[in-house]
Amino acid sequence: MLTDNISDFLTRIRNAGRARLSKTDAMNTRMNKSIADILVKEGYLKSYKEVQDGNKTVLRVYLRFEGGDLKKPVIQGLKRVSKPGLSKYCPADKLPRVMSGFGMAIISTSQGVISEKEARTKGVGGEVLCSVW
Repeated sequence: MLTDNISDFLTRIRNAGRARLSKTDAMNTRMNKSIADILVKEGYLKSYKEVQDGNKTVLRVYLRFEGGDLKKPVIQGLKRVSKPGLSKYCPADKLPRVMSGFGMAIISTSQGVISEKEARTKGVGGEVLCSVW
């Protein structure tokens, strides 16, 4: 039984990028959709869609690559910050900066799941789910 859907989602994206696959399938949850939506909006992923696979619906994520023949993935790193056994919370004035602003963190706030840049402008803090660079 899978205990951490977010870690599984991030690991699937990370492994697909390293294997230079153009797409990968993950569990279809609201949290995974929210994270994928932020990654698409920030330019880390091409797109995502819900696909019927037998009697269940999966989330198909399309990865972005840069460079000509080398096909270097846009996402160089994904790290789960808050784990099921240990949640990491940050107030609005102490939100993390990933790679000195070249990456981003995804925060679960009272106003929904948003990027750390958006949380900084709204002045809200919350649980730091993951960091992307």
